[in-house]
Amino acid sequence: MANNITNQIYVEYDFTVTPREPWSDILCAQLGDAGFESFIDTQSGVKAYILKDLDSDNVLSTVDLINSDYCDIAFAKADIPPTNWNAEWEKNFTPILVNDQCLIRAPFHESKEVKYEIVMEPKMSFGTGHHQTTYMMIQFLLKEELAGKKVLDMGSGTGVLAILAQMRGATLVDAIDIDTWCFENAQENTERNNADKVNVILGGAEQLAGKQYDFIIANINRNILLQDIPKYAASLKNGGSIIFSGFYTQDLPLINEACSKVGLTYETHIEKDNWVGLKANK
Repeated sequence: MANNITNQIYVEYDFTVTPREPWSDILCAQLGDAGFESFIDTQSGVKAYILKDLDSDNVLSTVDLINSDYCDIAFAKADIPPTNWNAEWEKNFTPILVNDQCLIRAPFHESKEVKYEIVMEPKMSFGTGHHQTTYMMIQFLLKEELAGKKVLDMGSGTGVLAILAQMRGATLVDAIDIDTWCFENAQENTERNNADKVNVILGGAEQLAGKQYDFIIANINRNILLQDIPKYAASLKNGGSIIFSGFYTQDLPLINEACSKVGLTYETHIEKDNWVGLKANK
């Protein structure tokens, strides 16, 4: 994805979701898997945006929630003119504080006295801390002893978790994402936060071949996790730990089963609005 999307044509889907919580967030996750790039919360649901070139009559065919019994979803769609999306994101991006320790803010927000402060230009990338999965991963990282450890951040998005891992003492962090725009945004954010021990890498699980880590962060989605957990386990040192997120409460047995098959032992999990963060050990 190019850095400059100002002149690209997008289609807006305006979804009405009843009940709104927690289904709007789950809808956003499924829309993201279907190719939608950005989302704006509304009082009745969410507005989602996809490049006009990627829109089609069956673009929602993989969005299971739309035809589920959990909630009622209706939508209207319209082409929208070229828009400065970064400016739109800035208007909707508010600082977030996790456990009174980690502040995530944009350069145009006021700084605060906290233990960890991460400054980023999200530029529509996933992973600002606002989503429940990123929030839970930050909660885990604030409790982990990472000093001197080699860490993998798989599906790094903006790079916020990789940056925090360095702040928590990691001596090397590989931040891998398959999306070009996330890759470029994470590079900018690591530089902005002087995260010189973070290596931002473009690609998927194929990048793990021959590499070993003390600690792994994997905040992606259920299907990718189920597919790649064996590769993560192979790259995790004996005695190491891994934290997962990007899946729902009802998916927890599937993730646990996949972990058990490759020698990963469940330790604990946390939940936030039907999303799960899980920790396992090798």
